[in-house]
Amino acid sequence: MEDGLAQIDRQMLHLFALVGEEVAGATHALLSGDREQAKRLAEQDETVERVYREVEARTLALLTDKSTAETDLPFLVAVIRMLPDLERNGDLAEHVARRAARGLGVELSARSRGLLERMGEVAVRMWHATTDAYADRLPGAVALVDDLDDEMDDLHVSLTVEVVAGTMPLPVAVELAMVARFYERFGDHAVNLAKRVASLRPSPCE
Repeated sequence: MEDGLAQIDRQMLHLFALVGEEVAGATHALLSGDREQAKRLAEQDETVERVYREVEARTLALLTDKSTAETDLPFLVAVIRMLPDLERNGDLAEHVARRAARGLGVELSARSRGLLERMGEVAVRMWHATTDAYADRLPGAVALVDDLDDEMDDLHVSLTVEVVAGTMPLPVAVELAMVARFYERFGDHAVNLAKRVASLRPSPCE
């Protein structure tokens, strides 16, 4: 049973790493105009989906196994609750990558590029903090992730103001508004994950 828990734990860390690569890479691809990188990142989401399904199946199998110890149930339940936030953040990163692949980054105003760059930096910091919190079972990460989410919300407001200022063609402004929303939602899911992590006991791998 311990091997099963440890395998789930390792796959969860793999998911965290994959999503982190996606969000960092998607921001870089969007701002640099690297369409090939953007396409590769969009395709990588298929890997996230595959690992997600594997973890979900293994976790549900243990949850329904009568031989599973009661002390292991909180971890398994937490994993089931965390998986949707992990999957959704992978999807959000994919959405950004697809717009990068269509060349959105080269059509942005200078101010919107600066705001998006900062949103990408904040998203990466949030994800690193959340990943470290999961790996090391750090309940105190919630406060840091919350603070970063407040900054993300402020950036979302500032970017929305730039969108409605009329400095970019309407189709570009519409796409940019959606990208801004993707980052804002990414922050919300990271907060949810950090809160789930705060309730976990030490890693099954220890």
